[in-house]
Amino acid sequence: MSEVLARWNGLPQEEAVREILACCGSKTWAASMALKRPIQDEDSLMTTSDAIWSGLGEQDWLEAFRSHPRIGESHAEEVAPAQSSAWSAQEQQKASSADEAVMVALKWGNREYEHKFGRIFIICATGKSASEILEILRRRLHNDEATELRQAAEEQRQIMHIRLNKWIAG
Repeated sequence: MSEVLARWNGLPQEEAVREILACCGSKTWAASMALKRPIQDEDSLMTTSDAIWSGLGEQDWLEAFRSHPRIGESHAEEVAPAQSSAWSAQEQQKASSADEAVMVALKWGNREYEHKFGRIFIICATGKSASEILEILRRRLHNDEATELRQAAEEQRQIMHIRLNKWIAG
């Protein structure tokens, strides 16, 4: 068990919720994770996270999505923990080095997505170039609402895994 996980297991409930909230912007997810303590190891942490995430409703998923900035931007719709903002910048690092034409296309794609689905485009951007993200965005614009919501939730789950791993590594 990592030192971070051992320490977190011993925190008071409210403090534990605040700390893990940076990994996923859903307050229900964070509170549920804290209620599952003690969590024995990193594998159990991921399994617990997935089980809780899959059991949440649309409103909880949307709350988590709002904690992310748009691709190519640095500020989320809702105030996010400082650690979450720092992780978002790292996750989008490769995408932020694109040429201006791709960045403009992403900006317009984000707007089109928001107009169609009423929320920001969520993608696990780690390791993806802006061109790759733009291609995925254009493909996902063809999804129906239910399919896209499930896809966005899966992308959020992948982001949570990356962030949980960073968090427990300290």
